[in-house]
Amino acid sequence: MIELLTTRHNPLVDPTLHVWEWQIPVYLFLGGWVAGSMVLTGYLQRQARAPGQPSVSDRLPWIGLVLISLGMGALFLDLEHKLYVWRMYLTLQPLSPMSWGGWILLLVYPVLALGALATLADGWLDRWPALAAFARQLKSHTATRWLSLANIVVGIALGIYTGILLSSLGARPLWASAVLGPLFLVSGLSAGAAFAHVIAPGHDEQEQLIRFDNLFLMTELGLIALFLIGHLTVGAVHAQSAQLLLGGPFTAVFWVLVVGLGILLPLAIQSLMVAGRIPHTVIAPLLVLLGGLALRFVIVYAGQYSEWISP
Repeated sequence: MIELLTTRHNPLVDPTLHVWEWQIPVYLFLGGWVAGSMVLTGYLQRQARAPGQPSVSDRLPWIGLVLISLGMGALFLDLEHKLYVWRMYLTLQPLSPMSWGGWILLLVYPVLALGALATLADGWLDRWPALAAFARQLKSHTATRWLSLANIVVGIALGIYTGILLSSLGARPLWASAVLGPLFLVSGLSAGAAFAHVIAPGHDEQEQLIRFDNLFLMTELGLIALFLIGHLTVGAVHAQSAQLLLGGPFTAVFWVLVVGLGILLPLAIQSLMVAGRIPHTVIAPLLVLLGGLALRFVIVYAGQYSEWISP
């Protein structure tokens, strides 16, 4: 007897592959946002400032702890066997991006927690004498330099990992691009800068973060162009997958929400803000965050869409 196996005409494969749903793009967005915030925190901590001068870098570690916990919660909801997640940390698979990601996420919490502890005022520290001495050591110049470096390194690793997680799955042509790692990192930096300049306590720091965000948005545009050009030129299957964003079912969402409202419009608004032509507004940062979230949803869902990619 001959047994014939096929993956076609399977509701899990054709026309769409519903393996990753809303939890994954939410997790990738929140992880990228935290990654961008960590890199910016590290950079700002390495800048000279007067003693006692407030900085948004004092607030970002606390917010990062909340955001990464929400992201991990979304990831946990996606797990099929939730009670066995601890087994991932019994080994490190060097060739598995998912294994590396699990360990990177494990490093994020202590770096954020140490950064948050270092920002506590003496009045709060006096309530926990056991932590007071350690927290004051974290405030030293040497500890701050090392902690800022840890934020930058772990933040970059986390931001790139969110893209590599998808690009390593070469069976999905839309994800098979080395540009995804840098694209998701820069998108996370943009989200981090957009949010940070809203809550920045000083005008100078706010202006600096707006300029950073404009730079990140322009870089993101360039990476999106490289992402599409790479797919259109590398081969027929990849070119066909790119058509999902260039005339296919995800075209409107991609070009309107991601590119138009998420990059071009906030870039224009923030450029006018930097030039002093319009007052500061939270509309642009909100659009940047919306665009970053939409980017993850489009890439994750379009990558699982196979109706346009027939053998």
